[in-house]
Amino acid sequence: MQEYEVKRGLQDNIQPDKLRALIQDSFGKVEERDGKFVTSFGALKEFRAWPGKKSLFVDMVMDPSVPDDVARSTIKAYNSFLERVTGLTSKERSKRIQKKAKEGKL
Repeated sequence: MQEYEVKRGLQDNIQPDKLRALIQDSFGKVEERDGKFVTSFGALKEFRAWPGKKSLFVDMVMDPSVPDDVARSTIKAYNSFLERVTGLTSKERSKRIQKKAKEGKL
């Protein structure tokens, strides 16, 4: 499970209705189970996302046997989804995680 911070001003993106719409735009069909949004797409066998107080929680199961082009398109869609929801690029998310790790907050 991963927790992603959401940039200030974009907290509406993790409201259930908006989050569901963003997942649907990025990955296609989505269903709700136990308060979590669940879907599958490309190399993602199962993708679960749910809102926290000020962050997005994501849990996923990957399929390592997919072709390289499917893996690349899945990673691209996943990063695009996270950028739309959190407002942070993959580089910015990486820097924030590294900073937290150095501070011992992980």
